[in-house]
Amino acid sequence: MNFRRLLHLIRQVDAWLVLPAILFVIYGELTHDKVAEVLTFGIWDKALHFTAYFGLCVMTTVAVRANERRALMWAFGLVVMGGALEIIQGLTGRDADVFDELANTLGVFVGFGVGWAGVALLKARKLVEAAHQE
Repeated sequence: MNFRRLLHLIRQVDAWLVLPAILFVIYGELTHDKVAEVLTFGIWDKALHFTAYFGLCVMTTVAVRANERRALMWAFGLVVMGGALEIIQGLTGRDADVFDELANTLGVFVGFGVGWAGVALLKARKLVEAAHQE
């Protein structure tokens, strides 16, 4: 298997894992499950938020091959999702925190930059093709 084919396969797997990853983050933000608390012991809450949204944004940016319009729509959607989940947390008995949303948003911005830079590097080296414009 050549390197271009491997990168294509990785992008396809990434695209398939975006929805499960989003659902996992939603579960993590809304659950009252004690297992989630045990798994995250000792980890600063804001670091978890940053990391989750960083990962989601890298995944979505890679999945759309850094297509400018699509990647920006995904990034905006992730920021909105994070804000909505913080509001919903307040309605379900968990603590809503504006600093959690700030960590989410910073994770999206950094994840977008890393994903964009990575795909741009691969495009410049002609290892991946640009996504088709619609």
